[in-house]
Amino acid sequence: MTAPSVPADLRRPALAAADPELAALVAAEERLQADTLRLIPSENYVSAAVLEASGTVLQNKYSEGYPGKRYYEGQQIIDQVETLTAERAKGLFGMDHANVQPYSGSPANLAVYLAFLKPGDTVLGMSLPMGGHLTHGWGVSATGTWFNGVQYGVRRDTGRVDLDEVRDLALAERPKLIFCGGTAVPREIDFAGFASIAREVGAVLVADIAHIAGLIAGGAHPSPAPHVDVVSTTTHKTLRGPRGAMLLSRAEHARAIDRAVFPGLQGGPHNQTTAAIGVALREAATPDFRSYARDVVTNARTLGEELAARGFDLVSGGTDNHLLLIDLTAKDVPGKVAAKALDRAGIVVNHNSVPYDTRKPFDPSGIRIGTPALTSRGIPASEMATVAEWITRVVQAARTGDESTVSEVRSEVKALMDGYPAPGLPVS
Repeated sequence: MTAPSVPADLRRPALAAADPELAALVAAEERLQADTLRLIPSENYVSAAVLEASGTVLQNKYSEGYPGKRYYEGQQIIDQVETLTAERAKGLFGMDHANVQPYSGSPANLAVYLAFLKPGDTVLGMSLPMGGHLTHGWGVSATGTWFNGVQYGVRRDTGRVDLDEVRDLALAERPKLIFCGGTAVPREIDFAGFASIAREVGAVLVADIAHIAGLIAGGAHPSPAPHVDVVSTTTHKTLRGPRGAMLLSRAEHARAIDRAVFPGLQGGPHNQTTAAIGVALREAATPDFRSYARDVVTNARTLGEELAARGFDLVSGGTDNHLLLIDLTAKDVPGKVAAKALDRAGIVVNHNSVPYDTRKPFDPSGIRIGTPALTSRGIPASEMATVAEWITRVVQAARTGDESTVSEVRSEVKALMDGYPAPGLPVS
């Protein structure tokens, strides 16, 4: 029997008393996260310990600078918190240096530019419509405005990165910085192959592992550490930490990275986030986390197979990680229409461009789904056929305008979610 939920005003009495309107919104979001099947690959559930660390009195301290070299006094404890978190990051990812102060992934990547480039220098990154990130030199980003962004893509026939094309571009453009990684890349990243190209042209190689950091930490994806100069990552997504970021590097780049983060881009770090990152890194070093990372990949592969069997077109034919990119052109349903219908059915995805998409980015042909959050709830691979069948029914309903099927799936989704409570949520 499911235990009753604890009323929001008892869980957060101070907030409920001071601002009942906001407290009610927080409680509503808790219930929404509990009742829905969250398939956005960049979302997850943090543990209760990470949530607690995020709300500590560390919030009250200003700490510009680095441990032992601060511009404010009273840092005796804060220095220990940041040092502990940085040491855990270095150990988990096998890098010489770790900066755990970046506020999020985009500022972390901007710090890399500041550390190694001057305005107008050339950077080679994956094209945004092909699965890359805005900050890898795409035109609408500051990185594509201030720097000469050159993009590589994926092959039309395979949906995979062609390292021969990357090498040809690198030899022709001579970038000073190369990014590998992205936001909609369902296949393993060949860090060694990128490293060979970077060495040939004398470029700094950066692995943006924001999406796959947890898989790397859990041994479910090869590590970039032996091959790259810098690793950039967020700390949420598959890593299951708070909304933050880290930069890791070889020892010779430590000073440049640190100076770029502070004073180059930021003031005082968010100490409560640093502490929560530390908790998440400790959790990521456990056997349970390694099992979770393997299960994320197993669930994604199984879900991909089930969707392919139901006629869905998977970019690159499947996945090696946590993420599936689906082209809905053959289903005759735009990605945004499908995503909205799935949301009404309690299945949360995002509409997404697919390689060589003929539709506009805000109304693209595809959807992007992933398995980190459902895996954190303990949902096993045996349920992926059910998930695939729900997606199939709702996408078909979106095409025909059948809202009764959407409502039926919504009830079925909630029933399954009730059987797999989400970690960290104070609702049952």
